[in-house]
Amino acid sequence: MSDFSRPQHRSFLFVAGSQPDRFSKALASRADAVIVDLEDAVAPEAKAQARRAVAEWVSPERPVLIRVNARNTPWFAEDAQLLKLRGVAGVILPKAESASDVVALISATRTKTPVFPLIETAQGMWNALEVAKAPFVQQLMFGTLDFIADMGMASDGYELDTFRARLVMISRIAGILPPVDGVTPSIDDTERLTAETKKGKRWGFGGKLCIHPKQIPAVNACYTPSDSEIAWAQRVLDESAKANGAAVSVDGKMVDRPVVLQAQRVMNLAHG
Repeated sequence: MSDFSRPQHRSFLFVAGSQPDRFSKALASRADAVIVDLEDAVAPEAKAQARRAVAEWVSPERPVLIRVNARNTPWFAEDAQLLKLRGVAGVILPKAESASDVVALISATRTKTPVFPLIETAQGMWNALEVAKAPFVQQLMFGTLDFIADMGMASDGYELDTFRARLVMISRIAGILPPVDGVTPSIDDTERLTAETKKGKRWGFGGKLCIHPKQIPAVNACYTPSDSEIAWAQRVLDESAKANGAAVSVDGKMVDRPVVLQAQRVMNLAHG
């Protein structure tokens, strides 16, 4: 089952790999993790230059995640070599559709870099459990906009809720961290951003992808436990520790292992 003692990020901020002048600014934001994007944000003719910019900039003092290009693109193999660099904290794999996509990425460099597969297609959703169980997968991400396009959907109202539930359940079964929800494209619409972030949290997501630093405060606030949630979690953990495996009650409700795991998750988010 999921190890809730592992770091959990609330906000993941994309920054274009072709704009190295923005790398440090992204790190200075309040985002829990920064993703340097070599895929959608970089034009084909700028891929090589962006790759060089990342290689020259990344370091253990400036840890970032990198979104490489998909396995079936001409840039995949060279992008994968960046995983060897110190300071690459993880890799985002777009258009992940099978365990073999993850294996191909890791095998290309023989690293143990944490992998965050992006589920963006119908095929990827169909094979999501297989992807989640692949080596070094830490957390699934939901590429909502691409998924909507691939499925021919009209919008993200209630249409994606079934798939959100599926990714949360699969993550739990695979024993990895809760998934990360897709972006809200409206940069200045804080009301919409907050509503969509809260919705993802209700469905069991652990964080959200962001496309602009303006979105970070709202996302972090939504995923940060309240004082009452933290107090409840602390009571659960304290009583559970005293019980030494025996059944206990907190606030008039029975505390079993799932409740303890949830309390651990709350505390991890609170202090993450």
